[in-house]
Amino acid sequence: MQSMTELYPEHIRTLQQRTQEALQRESLEGLVIHAGQNKRRFLDDNDYPFFVNPQFKAWLPVVDNPNSWLIVNGSDKPKLIFYLPKDFWHKVPDAPTDFWTKEFDIQLLSAPNLVEKYLPYDKQKFAYIGESIEVAKALGFEHVNPDRVMNYLHYQRAYKTDYELACMRKANQIAIAGHVAAEQAFREGLSEFDINLAYAAATRQGDNQVPYNSIIALNENASILHYTKLQASAPAESRSFLIDAGANFHGYAADITRTYSKDGGLFSDLIEDLNHITLDVGSKLKPGMNYADLQFETHKQVASVLSQRGIVNLAPDAIVDTQITSTFFPHGIGHFLGLQVHDVGGFMSDDRGTHRAAPEQHPFLRCTRDVEARQVFTIEPGLYFIDSLLADLKATPKSKYINWDVIETLKPYGGIRIEDNIIVHRDRNENMTRESGLD
Repeated sequence: MQSMTELYPEHIRTLQQRTQEALQRESLEGLVIHAGQNKRRFLDDNDYPFFVNPQFKAWLPVVDNPNSWLIVNGSDKPKLIFYLPKDFWHKVPDAPTDFWTKEFDIQLLSAPNLVEKYLPYDKQKFAYIGESIEVAKALGFEHVNPDRVMNYLHYQRAYKTDYELACMRKANQIAIAGHVAAEQAFREGLSEFDINLAYAAATRQGDNQVPYNSIIALNENASILHYTKLQASAPAESRSFLIDAGANFHGYAADITRTYSKDGGLFSDLIEDLNHITLDVGSKLKPGMNYADLQFETHKQVASVLSQRGIVNLAPDAIVDTQITSTFFPHGIGHFLGLQVHDVGGFMSDDRGTHRAAPEQHPFLRCTRDVEARQVFTIEPGLYFIDSLLADLKATPKSKYINWDVIETLKPYGGIRIEDNIIVHRDRNENMTRESGLD
């Protein structure tokens, strides 16, 4: 297996080729990519946590150094303006010496307001890429995040280089260590807060290093799709545990979900049902298909579970036709994964940015792209018992098909989600999560 050092030069060559094409489309000479800058909290003297511009970390694994810049034109050696101040208040980064440094012409910046002398003098043919629009205007950039450039780069982000795939495999391995520790903490009866601490200790990544706020949900809290409250006290009884938590490696994300039950019974059986759906739907990812087709397939399989387990008193086809499945599975089957957890380009039908909307009956689906090799997806079916959605269903004529007694026995467990991270190759799928050892 090739090392990061061996894979990285080809990654840079790929980004150079993409940059050349993007510049030609906008008749530009180069891109000036800003890592970003710290943001001060309102009426405070402290900053919010810094999160780097994804377009910056696409080039190099520097995710924690604001005020750095890249100048790229697709042919010359990329120029890195690396922020290295004299500062006794904060930790100052070391001068870069890592494996990636030989691919860049590196110049050190001692103060943010001195950057202009390192930038192109005539900025008319250069585009600023970043979020600090006022800074871009003050520096004299006329082209700021031009659409044709951004659309092309976002579309191409779906195709991962070998270096990127290696980073994502490593991110999965790190996250899995956290998931194993979190499950053990749940089995020991710890609180959501303490389970999160166990996850952080195992991954060696805190709340500002993981790619998103970890969802650590016990019992009924598992029915809240983006639950991040983390109760400090353990419940009297820990019946169920849903963990949706990831990790970063060199700026690339893992995004994994598992659900556990303390005891056997119907809820435990439903976890096994959802696990089977995750594996089956993940195996159906194939080059040439449309990702939205998996959403329809998953609703059919969820409908079969609802029928077979006596939750809905209808045949599976009828459950789908009446859209009852959307009460129990209200979100999309997954999304692109990469530099961002919900990676860009999922709604593009071409590299000009032509939008392809989610199906009308599934508005929360985050990807409608045609599946191709070197793309990375999450597959995450769910089955939840959400008070508000159940109340809406109960107020309709479809209520007569629901076994409400069974629902009442399941509501204290909250819900289930099982999520894997999958690379699509030309001849096979690589389930990074399972192949890294998490069942």
